[in-house]
Amino acid sequence: MRLLLTIGLFFTSLVVVGQINEAKLATTIKEFHQSLVKKNTVSINQQTDKALSYGHSNGWIETKAEMIKNLETGYTSYKSIKEDSLQVTINENVAHARFVGDYEVSLNGGNTVIYHLKVLEVWVKKGKRWLLFARQAVRG
Repeated sequence: MRLLLTIGLFFTSLVVVGQINEAKLATTIKEFHQSLVKKNTVSINQQTDKALSYGHSNGWIETKAEMIKNLETGYTSYKSIKEDSLQVTINENVAHARFVGDYEVSLNGGNTVIYHLKVLEVWVKKGKRWLLFARQAVRG
């Protein structure tokens, strides 16, 4: 009986730890989005993998260097990002996040447009840090 209780408690603790890890990654994801809005390229550099593939809903794909350069030059300007229905799933050192987001953006100094997007982000854990590895959005 004690063995069954111990096994049950062990698996319960694994579920709780998994939920805590997913919640922490969800916070990291929201912080990354706010770094885009604030044009905090130091933070963005630390939160993204060197092999980043950042896909937009129109088919445009940026590398990490291109994304940072476009933020620094003002070519891309995120005014706000609001996530809804954020779901995070972690499998060892890889995670995916799916959400619906409203992105308020202007390109090349043009008019600000709000895009309602369905987004998939892939995150990899390197050391103790989660890094954005890939992102793809479609209009929703």
